[in-house]
Amino acid sequence: MEKLIHYVWKHRLFPIKPLITSEGKLVEVIDPGLSNSNAGPDFFNSKIKIGGTLWVGNVEIHDVSSDWYVHGHHKDAAYDNVVLHIAGKIDTDVRTSDGRTVAQLQLEVPDYVRNNYVELLTTDHYPPCYAIVPSLSKLEMHGWLSSLQTERLERKTDDIVRRVALCEGSWESALFVTMARNYGFGVNSEAFEAWAYNIPLQSVAHHRDDLFQIEAIFMGQAGLLNPDAIPERYRDEAIREGYFSKLRDEYQYLASKFGLKPMDAKRWRFLRLRPQNFPHIRISQLANLYYSRKSDLSRLVECSDVKQMKEMLRTQVTPYWETHYIFGSSSVKNKKNVSDASLNLLLVNTAIPMLFAYGRHRHDEALCERAFDMLEQLKAENNNIVRMWKQCGLEVDTAGGSQALIQLKTAYCDKKDCLRCRIGYHYLRNSMEAKGEI
Repeated sequence: MEKLIHYVWKHRLFPIKPLITSEGKLVEVIDPGLSNSNAGPDFFNSKIKIGGTLWVGNVEIHDVSSDWYVHGHHKDAAYDNVVLHIAGKIDTDVRTSDGRTVAQLQLEVPDYVRNNYVELLTTDHYPPCYAIVPSLSKLEMHGWLSSLQTERLERKTDDIVRRVALCEGSWESALFVTMARNYGFGVNSEAFEAWAYNIPLQSVAHHRDDLFQIEAIFMGQAGLLNPDAIPERYRDEAIREGYFSKLRDEYQYLASKFGLKPMDAKRWRFLRLRPQNFPHIRISQLANLYYSRKSDLSRLVECSDVKQMKEMLRTQVTPYWETHYIFGSSSVKNKKNVSDASLNLLLVNTAIPMLFAYGRHRHDEALCERAFDMLEQLKAENNNIVRMWKQCGLEVDTAGGSQALIQLKTAYCDKKDCLRCRIGYHYLRNSMEAKGEI
């Protein structure tokens, strides 16, 4: 397991017995070096005493030493500065491209460390490291969760920057796409993002003072103004009511004017979806939000706290949708405001990441710090991931903490990347301490 040998070397989790080269020389590790995730040797600028002589250079690691030749390092000058070659098994001498013989160390990973690592990778109980969580110090976990929170914001920043590029450099359009995606609340997120890219905001801007025209474009581009998109049992009633036909006529005029083409309405999902999350309702809310101009990027940047940001995102449906969930199907009158729970999710997944990403773009640390502060102002999310970690003894109070736990699951646990996780590190290290090996 090359990754595990790499991990043991990086963290100096060596057994008590001396480290000896294949030629019988004592190895003393002063500094294992800087881990390299790019091309070239695995560790840079290592400081190692070999037989009493101090060497400063690079370290390369393999499962077996003959992999040195399999990977072509003997022909690559980038490996000429390797001062120590580490392998799980030494089966041959290794030489650099200039003919120098490299010192080698066969680094054995203790069975209990290997077994615990395998357990982390293969156990059915999730998370596999649950038993050690209660014993970790609050200070240690606070530091790890802070790092995870930053990682998650940076991942969302990458997504936003990608959208900015797809929107030809427009941060305003990228905000609209990000907002729309998160209005899908998981089930319809992909469809909403595709829909948002299909909205020509520059053209819609000419009609921004007319809510009816905005809704016509929004519904039309979603493919929802095609009669076939209405369930057959409601189709006749939808046409009789007249609102559907008015929207469709207005959309056909605007589509001809701007050269619009609707998306396929079959992309929208309704199965096992609560009516308040139907695409028609969410699109009407977005139309009202766009019409109000409250969700512009300039307004978002001006928000100094969570309360202001919530007011910025607060919206409701247009009058027709107060008594409908889809065209032709009437319901009890309800303004169908975006709920507080949904507002919190929109803050966590849209507004705050956009504030952080824009701050990074502008090199404005104050905006980035404000994003962190707002995550601390919001209560922790209540979802399966947060509840699972709570059962393991890892409880958080703020949205910053719950975002960190989501990052922990998706970026580490789901990928079985335990060697990069600080909990995984303590799991292995504590196993070694329990056996008196370090």
